[in-house]
Amino acid sequence: MKKALSTVLLSMTMLSTLLAACTSGQPQQTTEPKSNPQSSTTAPTTPTGAGGKTTVQFWHSLGGKNGEYTDAMIKRFNASQDKIEVVGTFQGSYDETVTKLQQAVAAKTGPDVAMLERAYVQLFADSEVLEDMNPFLKKSGLSKDDFTAGLLGHSIFNDKLVSLPLNRSTPILHINKTMLDEKGLAVPKTWDELNKVANALVIKENGETKRYGYSMPYDTWYPIAMITQAKGKFFNDANTSIGFNNGEGVKVFKFLKDMQSTGALYYPPAQDSGNIVNQMFSSGKIGMMFQSTGVIGSLTDTAKFNYVTAFLPMDQVYANPTGGANVALMSNSKNKEAAWEFIRWTMTDPQGGLQFILDSGYLPFTKKMVESQQMKDLWAKQPNRKVAYDQLQYAVDTNKHVAWTQVMQEFNKAIQAIMYDNKNIEATLDTFKKETERIIKK
Repeated sequence: MKKALSTVLLSMTMLSTLLAACTSGQPQQTTEPKSNPQSSTTAPTTPTGAGGKTTVQFWHSLGGKNGEYTDAMIKRFNASQDKIEVVGTFQGSYDETVTKLQQAVAAKTGPDVAMLERAYVQLFADSEVLEDMNPFLKKSGLSKDDFTAGLLGHSIFNDKLVSLPLNRSTPILHINKTMLDEKGLAVPKTWDELNKVANALVIKENGETKRYGYSMPYDTWYPIAMITQAKGKFFNDANTSIGFNNGEGVKVFKFLKDMQSTGALYYPPAQDSGNIVNQMFSSGKIGMMFQSTGVIGSLTDTAKFNYVTAFLPMDQVYANPTGGANVALMSNSKNKEAAWEFIRWTMTDPQGGLQFILDSGYLPFTKKMVESQQMKDLWAKQPNRKVAYDQLQYAVDTNKHVAWTQVMQEFNKAIQAIMYDNKNIEATLDTFKKETERIIKK
């Protein structure tokens, strides 16, 4: 179903307000700030820059260290040739960027290239404002087969290639191996093992929990991962409702609530939950956590113990969602050839995306990156980072729906009701199912 951007702008504005009050709908809260004094919603209208160069506007959502790595990549591209000048502009979080981009598209002031969190790509693809990059790919001698398996799930709609992966991540299990070794415990590979290990790590004094077994940020990412591990789907095959309810959904939240009741699971406050969990893990107050690959670098620097990573534990199967963002070529761009040249360079030049991946810790998104000597050397030195790539063989994107942005709001409400307010799991998921069906039918 095709929807104009104007019909979803209000809901996206509401979503951004909601997420600003708690956390992001995706795990960028762990590493990327919400604002930047250089952010903007208006792209310059002049198509040429200094010296007659074609100016390409690139809007992105990476601040902090990752923003510095993005700026450095842009500088390398600009220095690599003398015909194109890319101007990168930080637009805030993924959600803030989406709202600004919708407004800019409507006003015809949008950029040439935009970074889009992968779950939002379909929203823009459905509104036909993203350029099909298949012809550009073919002309450049590239193929979809050149990209890492598991990272193109939110790139192709109606046979059109509307985005390509860039800063992509996945949730994995982060472990204080020293803590497990002291108890003679092995790294858990299943939910049952996770339950046993997490409970064994709990320390209580005078009725107060001093150490928890494991934790995760408040986010839809992790329950979705567990639903797929229980062989459930977020949306049903007909895309008319959710694909779980009194089966896998109840199983997931009962598992979490049972562990929460014993202290095996610490479920953090919604506000700043990612940073809270990271700090507790680094300080030894929790033994394990579900968290993004994007925190491996900072945890490596701060952990005073044997820190290792592993696949998310399985229930019926191994399964995990992916996260992070893709880049898209906007169909209203007046500089498509120049914009594509920047995208092509980012995808293929060792000084482009590969160096950005080496710097930032995001997943290598092409097969050549994976096979490069630089990546092999890095993985040999930091094996924790290879775990996320290896886990991609089990990647599943079950929240793929044009209505995801609104459904996510309702799922967040369900998570809050169950994990914070101790509401009945079955009744809460029944309400969520009805709301999802109402949204989809609109």
